[in-house]
Amino acid sequence: MDKNNNNSKPTRRDFIYTLTASLGVLGAGASVWPIVSQMNPDSSVKAMSTVEVDISKVDKGKEITVMWRGKPVFIKRRTEDEITKARNISLGELPHPETDKKRVLKDEWLVVVGICTHLGCVPINGKGEYGGWFCPCHGSHYDTSGRIRKGPAPTNLEVPKYKFVGNDKIIIG
Repeated sequence: MDKNNNNSKPTRRDFIYTLTASLGVLGAGASVWPIVSQMNPDSSVKAMSTVEVDISKVDKGKEITVMWRGKPVFIKRRTEDEITKARNISLGELPHPETDKKRVLKDEWLVVVGICTHLGCVPINGKGEYGGWFCPCHGSHYDTSGRIRKGPAPTNLEVPKYKFVGNDKIIIG
């Protein structure tokens, strides 16, 4: 039989070569998979990336604190007076100028990370000179929009990424 004939049927040897190559590729993939898989975040990390909060029971003027990524997050339902005070501030008076509109999605709800931007302390609600938060460690005062007004803190309280899900739930993260 002519070995140069292109119409020849596959032989047993061709089948063994194909089978061996296929098993080699599968084996390489199976050995690499655990290495790639271990680089994915742990399930506890995935669970901490977002938090859903029911805000239906928060009365006007009150605040709740939830934990997100190991940080306290203040969710405050502001009164009309607090909203008005936050809106009527001249940006020139602020050490870190930022409008109230830029910091909130809905006027009555303020969501900020509850960590002082000076040295990482947790400010106290309703204290200080501007009706917002006061950090007793070094004397930083924040207003009703979480903006720094007085003290050593260099920036406003951080506003995390969040969105409203209906009228009574917020997803942070």
